[in-house]
Amino acid sequence: MYSKEQEQLLLRQTETFKNANVDVDQLAKLRDLLRYHEWRYAVKNDPIISDFEYDKLFDELKRIEKLHPEKITPDSPTQRVTNDLTESGNAVEHIKPMLSLGNSYNAEDLRDFDESIKRLLNIDIESDLEYCVEPKFDGGSLALIYTDDLLERAATRGNGSKGEEMTLNAKAMPSVLLKAKFSSKGFRRVELRGEALIRIENFKKVNQRREKEGLSLFANPRNAATGGLRTKDPQETKNREIEVFMFQVGYAESENGTDDLQRLKTHYNSVELLRELGFKVPEKEIKKCKNIAEAIDFCNYWQEQRDSYPYEIDGMVVKLNDLALQERAGFTQHHPRWAIAFKFKAKQATTKLVDVEYQIGKIGSVTPVAKVEPVQLAGVTVSSISLHNEEFIQSKDLRLGDRILIERAGDVIPYIVKSFPDAREGTEQKIEFPKSCPSCKTTLVQAEKEAAWRCPNYDCPDQFKQRLYFHVSKGAMDIDGFGPSYVDQFIHQGWVNDLADIYKLDYQSISVLEGFGERSVEKLREAINKAKKNPIHRLLHGLSIHHLGKKASKLLAENISNVKDLQSWTFDDFVNIKDIGPVVAENVIQFFADDKNIALLDKLEALGVNLKQTDEDKPVQVSLDAPFIGKSILFTGTLQKMGRKEAQELAAKMGAKNISAVSSKLDILVVGEKAGSKLKKAQALGTVEILTEDDFIARVK
Repeated sequence: MYSKEQEQLLLRQTETFKNANVDVDQLAKLRDLLRYHEWRYAVKNDPIISDFEYDKLFDELKRIEKLHPEKITPDSPTQRVTNDLTESGNAVEHIKPMLSLGNSYNAEDLRDFDESIKRLLNIDIESDLEYCVEPKFDGGSLALIYTDDLLERAATRGNGSKGEEMTLNAKAMPSVLLKAKFSSKGFRRVELRGEALIRIENFKKVNQRREKEGLSLFANPRNAATGGLRTKDPQETKNREIEVFMFQVGYAESENGTDDLQRLKTHYNSVELLRELGFKVPEKEIKKCKNIAEAIDFCNYWQEQRDSYPYEIDGMVVKLNDLALQERAGFTQHHPRWAIAFKFKAKQATTKLVDVEYQIGKIGSVTPVAKVEPVQLAGVTVSSISLHNEEFIQSKDLRLGDRILIERAGDVIPYIVKSFPDAREGTEQKIEFPKSCPSCKTTLVQAEKEAAWRCPNYDCPDQFKQRLYFHVSKGAMDIDGFGPSYVDQFIHQGWVNDLADIYKLDYQSISVLEGFGERSVEKLREAINKAKKNPIHRLLHGLSIHHLGKKASKLLAENISNVKDLQSWTFDDFVNIKDIGPVVAENVIQFFADDKNIALLDKLEALGVNLKQTDEDKPVQVSLDAPFIGKSILFTGTLQKMGRKEAQELAAKMGAKNISAVSSKLDILVVGEKAGSKLKKAQALGTVEILTEDDFIARVK
């Protein structure tokens, strides 16, 4: 439909229109641009901008048309819903049109929506209207028609009036009922609205299968689901593990042939009817709200909980609950006046890959970091994104100058989803991974079965700096207040040339540096002196021995009286300890075979750093009748009567194994105040015992 030259022109216009108000003289170009992005999204299943970015362009079109209503054309995107009809598809007419939704982005928008309905219906502005709030599923919409209890037809939304018939594919999805007893409720024919989705964990499995088969990977569950609705092979639809949530009865005809939808009274009742008949419908994530304030609270709650939900949702839908009031409110050409979407903060956005920098880790691993044009994503500005390793760059086919789609996984870690080769203009450059260390110029090496390239030079300046950062951090020696800025200053002054130098700092010299006062210097002295008395498992971890993590460090500390005992250990001594493998054994043996490292330990010991096993290093002695013997435990939320670390240590003494995430392996979840997604996940599993802090304390007494 579009030539490569046309697509590149439209993409350049996208960048222009995204970042500036559009003039009325450019109205035609903006409409063409939106039609193009609708086609990429709905027909090609390969959008090249995020939903949020599309919405901004669409809102800009609405803004101009509102100022210049004489310029509105019948084929404007504001005059219809998105079209996913294809030329080869079998178009069928919906009984009732399937329209889009107006959008809101904050509480003020929802309050305006509430007031507009009251004005439209001539209802007192101070009175309450009841709303039903439910998830805005991020999948593919479809309509199902049942006649005399049997599934007659299934179709995509299409252009709102007509959709693409896909009955055989619908029958391949187990969550679509082939028969539903609507007749028992007095209905002969109904048309239902639903959304086809892929559970997030199943989406990962689908992509893993496709990767093994050498097929292109889906960018997100939505694209995989919408494409699966229209595939020509129902078995392929089934293989994508698509599930269908039903969320509305759009039309209900009684036995005498009249439209009898109003008999259900409310939208919530219609969802309950679908639940009763066996359809998959929203559960705890749907709510009747007595007024708009309660609806706003529910929307905000789910914006915080969205990452704990097993399906992709990009917002909530707020609907006037009373069906009679819905009918009075009516529709525009584009959307119902009685419903609105509350859109969550964008998780995805497009930007430009400008440069790649290379960071050296504490064990020499070289990590490429993408520098991108700054973009707002889930409430923060993103300008740097880890590219992990060379293999990742190749698998994503990334080039300097590429347009890329990024997201914040879990609203925390920025991640590059894909590049857009179609958007390339020929000036993009291949990313050449360095052959030598960017810091010390040593030739990089790559161990067998490892994706990372590493600098083997232990004295590499950047590597040394990263080891210092880690050594003083909370996870290692936990020197309170000693952050990277201190490390950088002390290296610059020439005061720190190895780990041991941290423990012989000249505090008088530090006190004259800018930004240091008498109190801050004294706090630093106290923190370093406290760290000298640390248990040896912290020191072992803080030495940055490759693959020697926190757990392995504790296991070694349990079995030695002095850190330097490891100098005489054999390979068998290491691997005879449960959970210590051959890789850790080889790396620790190599470290203690180096005279420079032994000299460092001697220096640390001379400066007063503890090298002897402490009581905290010794194995926890657990009674066979301990209350949590053999149980795994996890703490979440804010505990009021003890710290998290204290609670974990107490649980371990009582036989529990502390783990870090909710999974089928978790036995007990202890919840403090403001427990978040972990509580919800545990409740969903149904196999986890949930204790309050008081319950936990009562058990261990």
